[in-house]
Amino acid sequence: MSSDPTAAPQGPTSRGKSIEIDAPPARVWQIVSEVRNAPQWSSQARKVYATSGPTRLGTNSLNVNRQGPVFWPTTSRVVGFEPERRFVNRTGGHGTLWIFELEPTASGGTRLTERSEPPAALVAAVRTLSGLLPTGRKGTPTSSSSSGSPDSSTPAAPRPSSSLLHIKALAEQ
Repeated sequence: MSSDPTAAPQGPTSRGKSIEIDAPPARVWQIVSEVRNAPQWSSQARKVYATSGPTRLGTNSLNVNRQGPVFWPTTSRVVGFEPERRFVNRTGGHGTLWIFELEPTASGGTRLTERSEPPAALVAAVRTLSGLLPTGRKGTPTSSSSSGSPDSSTPAAPRPSSSLLHIKALAEQ
């Protein structure tokens, strides 16, 4: 077991998506590892003010976020920084880890995986609150997810997030 507190295992509290990028890991790393670049690819970050020069382990930032008409500030700290391999940012307040992992591909490109790891206490609180909400009638599904494929028991690969799609476009320019 790793002693690295940022080495969050993929489990019931992690969510992750990957994308293949036709650019070497060094190019992708330039984009994801500099916190000030987040507004170029994030669906919510509008401005990032870092406390120091180029981003490194321990860099703190103040972030201005927006979704629709709502703006809000967050803070974050870089808690994992392995050049061209792994970048981890911990969001202040709730403490979610945002993890980017880069792997070189055989074609010279990069497989970029983005995942979030919320703290166990937050996950437990959400589950508890969700259990208090009313649901559909017993035995009646509240939503349908039929894919129409012959074997709908096989889960489809998750679609890349808009962040990953934006990073891919920037890296492949």
